Amino acid sequence: MGDSKRIVYWLRRLSEIAMYGWLGMLLLLDLVLAGVVGGVQWLVLACSVSGIAAVVLRRRYRVEGFALMAALSFGTSLLAGWSGFDSAPGMAETGSLLILIIGVLRHVEPIRRAAVLACAGLIVLMSEASGRDYQSSGLAFAFLLFASWSTAAGIGAYLRFQQERRREAVHSVRRAERLELARELHDLVAHHITGIVVQAQAARTVAESRPEAVAPALDAIATAGSDALTSMRRMVAVLRTEDGADRTPGSSLADLRMLADRFSADGPKVAFEIGAGLDDRTLPPEVMTTLHRVLQEALTNIRKHAARTAWVEADLRRHERVVVLRVRNFGSGSDPRVSRLGGGFGLVGMAERVEALGGRLYAGPSQQGSWEVVAEFPAP
Repeated sequence: MGDSKRIVYWLRRLSEIAMYGWLGMLLLLDLVLAGVVGGVQWLVLACSVSGIAAVVLRRRYRVEGFALMAALSFGTSLLAGWSGFDSAPGMAETGSLLILIIGVLRHVEPIRRAAVLACAGLIVLMSEASGRDYQSSGLAFAFLLFASWSTAAGIGAYLRFQQERRREAVHSVRRAERLELARELHDLVAHHITGIVVQAQAARTVAESRPEAVAPALDAIATAGSDALTSMRRMVAVLRTEDGADRTPGSSLADLRMLADRFSADGPKVAFEIGAGLDDRTLPPEVMTTLHRVLQEALTNIRKHAARTAWVEADLRRHERVVVLRVRNFGSGSDPRVSRLGGGFGLVGMAERVEALGGRLYAGPSQQGSWEVVAEFPAP
């Protein structure tokens, strides 16, 4: 999985270099054309240089760069048409404008604003064809520029569609996680309230025979109530809907070991270690449930995306003020048949759960060459 990310990174870098090389060659052709035609064509060359600068700065000044580039190009076309000098559309200028149109359609919010800017780009391109009618070839320029704009608009719209689909998928996963948390809230309430009721009944029983035992019982009830409020506050903070479905009781450390053993039975061997100072009483129920979910998702991802894993190392430890679950798989490479399908959204759901409890999640390559998932939770 780490190799796949590096390949994607270098493919993006190489495509960026190829794009700038292409614009550089078009700029050289504009320079030659300016030397042959002269006059307003030198101003067209300045538009090409400005367009390349706008492309370089497009991530920081996307709308501003596009607007300045379009205004400069449109003004040059008006000047060329009004003066009557022969001039032609700049090739680097047009290429830069098309790249900016793709970026605008893909990233600018809202979509209505992106569509307006893209249509403005079409007007600028058509003004190039009409205002720079070099040797009566304006009609041919108009056809080529419209075809180029249509292609760029189609690419930008497709990338926007894919981006919106992924955004919707991420939203659906997060909503599903909130529903899961809502179901688990029932277990948390039952867990804490049952303890409070039992202690209250015990205090009432011994009140008459041993009055001195009532005060410690009331202190325990107060502590249990405070723990219940803290646990529920963490989970309710991310809930947006209600669901009354019952679930099985919360997880325990034994459930984590059982999960690792089941995975080892029909997959790579899992070495699971629990550090000193951790037991079912030291970790809140909502943290235990989330630890179970993170471990389950991490092992599932190993089975799906790294089937050639030699072994898996998992450990749960306490470091001062944090509890850390780390899952690492060694000796594997991602299956290309799976990599082409794209990653799932399990990491999104895990991050949603961990961050809801005040923790953080990391998933990626480690310095030792393995792929690891690390979940950190505040220690109680």
